Amino acid sequence: MNTALYYLVRWGFQYGIWGGDLVDADNLPEHGPAVLVSNHGGALGPIAVGASMPYEMYTWIHADMLDPRLAPEYLRRDFVEPQLHLRPPASEWLAGAISKIHVPLLRAVGGIPVYHTLEGIRETLQITVDRLVEGNVILIFPEDPLGPLDHRYNMRPFQKGFARCGELYFERVRRPLAFCPLAVHAESRTVCAGKPILYNPNSKPASERQRIKSVLEQNIQKMLMEATLEGFGAPEHSVFHRRP
Repeated sequence: MNTALYYLVRWGFQYGIWGGDLVDADNLPEHGPAVLVSNHGGALGPIAVGASMPYEMYTWIHADMLDPRLAPEYLRRDFVEPQLHLRPPASEWLAGAISKIHVPLLRAVGGIPVYHTLEGIRETLQITVDRLVEGNVILIFPEDPLGPLDHRYNMRPFQKGFARCGELYFERVRRPLAFCPLAVHAESRTVCAGKPILYNPNSKPASERQRIKSVLEQNIQKMLMEATLEGFGAPEHSVFHRRP
């Protein structure tokens, strides 16, 4: 990872795009190894979390976004046309221009490619566990892009494959891995950190993957609902940290 570039990008996210607050930061682990799990919130979620977290992170990113051959088409289909409402040929030109910048940038700041084949998934998990063993923090957005959108939370159901990180990490080092939920609430410009949960090695792996997925998803939904209902008006249990 290019550390200098990483912090430059984080600074640009915070002061150029996000400008929000980190809430209940005391719930975050002080350092890695840990996995942070967040709702996506469209294009804003990765920017908000990247700007808000107090340490370097390796982020799971769709493999096409890190491939200079495939990135232009992925960007056109997933971002430029649905988010910017452009159509060909303008959308194709802009997606190609963006990809020339963002592919080397995402690689330099520690993007971990997420593949969608069996062999590819194994590679993603292998890279991830290697980074965790080194003591790093991993950031994952596990929403299923094909799942139904729940408009109450602007959030799709989580996939559970990411929870295998806990299983594989425990096999490697015999210590439970912490998963920390993050809720990106665009209206209040906040990222809220929930209390972490630990992988339980005494449960059956399939059941534990489902538990981790479900608990994190429910906790994030709860934080989003509280943010919406309360307008994030500083309830007693919350600690607000505005980034300098």
